[in-house]
Amino acid sequence: MSADDISRSLRRIAHEILERNASSLQDLALVGVLTRGVPLARRISENLKQFEDLDVPVGSLDITMHRDDLGGEEPEVGESDVPFDVTGRTVVLVDDVLYTGRTARAAMDALLELGRPDAVRLAILVDRGHRELPIRADHVGKNVPTAHNERVLVELEEIDGEDGVIVVAE
Repeated sequence: MSADDISRSLRRIAHEILERNASSLQDLALVGVLTRGVPLARRISENLKQFEDLDVPVGSLDITMHRDDLGGEEPEVGESDVPFDVTGRTVVLVDDVLYTGRTARAAMDALLELGRPDAVRLAILVDRGHRELPIRADHVGKNVPTAHNERVLVELEEIDGEDGVIVVAE
């Protein structure tokens, strides 16, 4: 995906979020999964502001302690920043790649520690398939079929200096 492809996908996701939540836009919130989900959530929020003059709060969520694949490693824990109450809101979790579903499950666990949202939705830039858990995204930028021995690398300007998505063999 090029920078234009990413931008177009995030605009489409923003429109989908508006359509799906038309009756409850005042209770909408976006929470990006650290690391690359956070700038994606901010961009979606900017699109919502541009399209509907809607100020949707954005938070960031560290899921490290909720992962089930840490093994014996000492985890590097980041800092969550969700400056609003999630209770009673429709929260859209935003991440860059959906693969096995384990990150999304960990994100839901971490989110539910903060309160009880009315609904939780999942917005993903790239869905690469190969689910191990029964999880699907509500909003997908692009479906990219991959092999198990491939990786999807997402680069974002805010973190990496440029936007792009590539698939590489491991």
